[in-house]
Amino acid sequence: MAKRQNKVIFLDRDGVINKDPENLKFQYVTRWKDFKFLPGAKRAIKKLTDAGYSIYIISNQAGIAKKYFSMRDLKRITANMMKEAEKAGGKITAAYYCPHRTGDNCGCRKPKAGLFKKALKRGPIDFKEAFFVGDNIRDVQAGKAIGCRTLLVLSGKVRSRRNNGWATKPDFIKRDLLEAAEFILKKDRRNK
Repeated sequence: MAKRQNKVIFLDRDGVINKDPENLKFQYVTRWKDFKFLPGAKRAIKKLTDAGYSIYIISNQAGIAKKYFSMRDLKRITANMMKEAEKAGGKITAAYYCPHRTGDNCGCRKPKAGLFKKALKRGPIDFKEAFFVGDNIRDVQAGKAIGCRTLLVLSGKVRSRRNNGWATKPDFIKRDLLEAAEFILKKDRRNK
C-alpha cells in the first residue's frame, strides 16, 4: 500500500503559475514559448517543496478538444514547466489535465473533482488538510467538491477581492501564488 501523503497542495496552472493566456490567439498556452511564469511563482513552488509539500497541477485544458493544440504539445509544455521549476529548486510532483469541453460531461473537468482523485495513485490524501490554489470560482468549487481548503489568487481571471455574487466563496484570498505559499507555510508553523 502506498504511503500516506501528509502535505499536499493542488495548483491550477494558468493564472496561478503562468500568465493567464487570455490575450493569446486561442486563449490557451499552445506552445512553450507562450508559457510565461508569473512573478514569484517559481519561488513559491521552491518554498512549498522545501517545506515537504507534494505539489499537483490540476488544470482544465479544453484547447485539446477544440484542436488548438495536441496532448503531445501539452506534455512538452508540462515537461518544460517542471524542468524550470526544478532549476529554481522546486518540484512539481505531477500534473493532471482535463482535455474535454464543458459539454462533454466528463468526470474530470473542474468544478468536478475527478482530477484530484488521480493524485491518490501516489498514496492516500487527507483532502481536509490539503489546499487548492486557483484563480477563478470554478477552482474554488472544485476544491470544495473534494473537501480541500480553497485559496483564490488574484493573478489570473479574478482580479478583485470583491464578491461578484459568487455562489461558492473561497476560504482565503491572496494576491498571487507567492503570497499564498507564504500564508500556507505560516499557517503550518502555527499548527505545529
